[in-house]
Amino acid sequence: MGNTKYTYAVARIRALEVALFSDAVIEQLLSCKTAAEALQFVVEKGWGDMADQDDPDVVLRREEEKTWEVIKEVAPDASVFNVLSYPKLYHNLKAAIKEVCTEARNPNIFYDDCPIPGEEMLRIVENREFSRLPSHMGNVAQEALETLLHTRDGQLCDIMIDKAALEAIRKAGKESGEPIIENYADTMVAIADIKIAVRSRKTGKSADFMRSAMAECDGVNVEQLIRAALAGEDEIAQYLEGTAYAKGAQALRESASAFERWCDNRIIQTISPQKYNAFTIGPVIAYVIARQNEIKTVRIILSGKLNDLPDDSIRERVREMYV
Repeated sequence: MGNTKYTYAVARIRALEVALFSDAVIEQLLSCKTAAEALQFVVEKGWGDMADQDDPDVVLRREEEKTWEVIKEVAPDASVFNVLSYPKLYHNLKAAIKEVCTEARNPNIFYDDCPIPGEEMLRIVENREFSRLPSHMGNVAQEALETLLHTRDGQLCDIMIDKAALEAIRKAGKESGEPIIENYADTMVAIADIKIAVRSRKTGKSADFMRSAMAECDGVNVEQLIRAALAGEDEIAQYLEGTAYAKGAQALRESASAFERWCDNRIIQTISPQKYNAFTIGPVIAYVIARQNEIKTVRIILSGKLNDLPDDSIRERVREMYV
């Protein structure tokens, strides 16, 4: 790959990185007394558009859209970013299948800043036009729809689609030819598997249930993780101590919110060194992930303020910033 391929994209990203929220800005946001004051704070930082500045969901969704607008503008090959859009793409599939099966309509549950926007996904599922979906989605879409229609088991439908999403993420990472994307994808799958193990332990799920939900990856051994989960939460922590995810053991022992925070921070830590690789796609990928993390953090704070949670409780949930 030529050293000049991403020069323009990285230059644009460097200019945009300046506006990313630092830990100090997040502290300022946390110090706002109310949700309305916190929302006004981010709006004054340029978030959202002129319309609907009083609706946090609209403001946050607009920020997500802005991120992808920038990528479409600057990236020489936008297809390498597909892996980052898979969570939203598969979310739209889940939502469309449930809408078709329940005949309920809720347009606000869809994402439009991904390869197949919500309304289009809904039409595909309604008309059973699964050949219009990417190759990694067609079969699971058909199977999940038939499963939900026949069993009315929403959890089983979710598990099928979530696992297919993880497998697609890992496959896209392997095929990208970009080490950062492969590393990011494998980390995403490993973290998802660890979360499944922890939640399955708490809810008493079987080994078969975990096998049906987890996806293979390089970072963790699925069978060893399942055995640990069946034995107890401390056994999960002990297993993690022998992997690249050792710090997750400490977070797991600390609290549920500390563990959730570690899961997101671990992904940010995977991509943070890429900001220095000026002639690669690294800084561009890292910027997208950093923006997603930033938006998620602001959502956590706004939600906490809206529900009158104590500042310490909100702070415990806040994610590590990229800058």
